[in-house]
Amino acid sequence: MKKIMLMMFLAFGLSQTLNAQAAFGIKGGVNYNSNSINEVQTDLFEGAESRTGYHAGIWLRFKIPVIGLYLRPELVYTNLSNEVRFKTSGNTTEFNFQKIDIPVLLGKKIFSVGNVFIGPSFQYILGSDFSFSDISEVETDGFTVGLQFGGGIELGKLGIDVRWERAFSDVESNFLSGTVSQRFDTRINQIIVGLSYRL
Repeated sequence: MKKIMLMMFLAFGLSQTLNAQAAFGIKGGVNYNSNSINEVQTDLFEGAESRTGYHAGIWLRFKIPVIGLYLRPELVYTNLSNEVRFKTSGNTTEFNFQKIDIPVLLGKKIFSVGNVFIGPSFQYILGSDFSFSDISEVETDGFTVGLQFGGGIELGKLGIDVRWERAFSDVESNFLSGTVSQRFDTRINQIIVGLSYRL
């Protein structure tokens, strides 16, 4: 958490150094995770049906006058879930996981109300679990990096944007069922719809 706060303070300090016009606010919205479970080494899962998740956080934006763009770092909590069917029993379970996202987006204003943006998203997995009692423990790699891009509009202090996110690499996870340990891929691939408010 100290590293996250340090990054936000450094971004703010950089904005002052560049004599940029800074803005900040809060945000929240829904996430549709279209592919969060892929099998790695097993045939245990029949497939995953995505469910809508949610996110909430804060954002900071400052202009870069020299090149006419803006930089927007964000600090966001995200909760995602999927419904998984097991081939052996036919039972279904929910796979839930929570993560902290720190997108660092480079954007461009269009016609004063629109904007487009792209940038890396640094992600830390806080926790994950199945709702199935036969799976006693889940371990997930803590850190991964993805890419976000999208666009939106701003009307006064209110903004809405739609973005696509894709992980650069596998997010390797393990779960323990009885005495058997299995590996699977929880790579993020999602559509994010967010509503923001400038304070």
